[in-house]
Amino acid sequence: MPNTPRQATLAVPSVDDSSSLALLPFVLSMIAGSTDVIGFLGLGGLLTAHITGNLVMLVARLVASDPVPLSYLIAVPVFVIVLGMARLLVAFLEQLGIASLLPLLLLQFLLLCLSLAICLSAGSRVDPNTASMIFAGMLGVSAMAVQNALVRISIQGAPSTAVMTTNITVFSTDVGEIWLGKNAKPTALARARAKHTWPAIAGFVIGCALGAACEAAFGLQSLALPTGFALLALVLGLASLRSAAKSWRRPRHRHRSSEPI
Repeated sequence: MPNTPRQATLAVPSVDDSSSLALLPFVLSMIAGSTDVIGFLGLGGLLTAHITGNLVMLVARLVASDPVPLSYLIAVPVFVIVLGMARLLVAFLEQLGIASLLPLLLLQFLLLCLSLAICLSAGSRVDPNTASMIFAGMLGVSAMAVQNALVRISIQGAPSTAVMTTNITVFSTDVGEIWLGKNAKPTALARARAKHTWPAIAGFVIGCALGAACEAAFGLQSLALPTGFALLALVLGLASLRSAAKSWRRPRHRHRSSEPI
């Protein structure tokens, strides 16, 4: 069929397809955890991954009649707008017959690179309320929006890599099902889900710990850490596409060899 190559290209990969895809949520969670804690410590309490946390701090400051940073006001709108733009980008890529995983991973990496470059140019003394630092923070928010989009759109079976409340809830209920459940099918589903959820939780915790330690030592230069993790995620995405291309070609060769001459 003429549409077969296009459909194979656009097939959404699963975390179970390869070892690189299985590792990807862990790496993405480390990006989210390290970016979140570095932004919180170095950019005046801005949360780039747990984006709704900015609303809590915004309301708390308003009630206390404290000054409200501009970054708190615009973080959620920026996040929503970038999510919408990411979905439009995916739709455009689908029309071209291009899988969206690698482009979105690349976009996230570039956004973090730009945020890091701005923070490096600012030097050691940083005022989080300056225009350049607010822009750097919004680039981090945008990178997390792209990450949330790719987990939802570009890969199947992946847990959330930025919102750990949901993951901890799902993991805890799944563990209860595994220990106490009497029905084999729900227990098997819970076990499969838990296998994917716990690496994301672990990755976020590790990312937070590394990010906090690096920010205390290097300030906002520590954004090099999540940027490096984003590069690793990009490499894993590329490796998964190559693995998928090889697995798609092999059956065709076997089919040809079985045809009579």
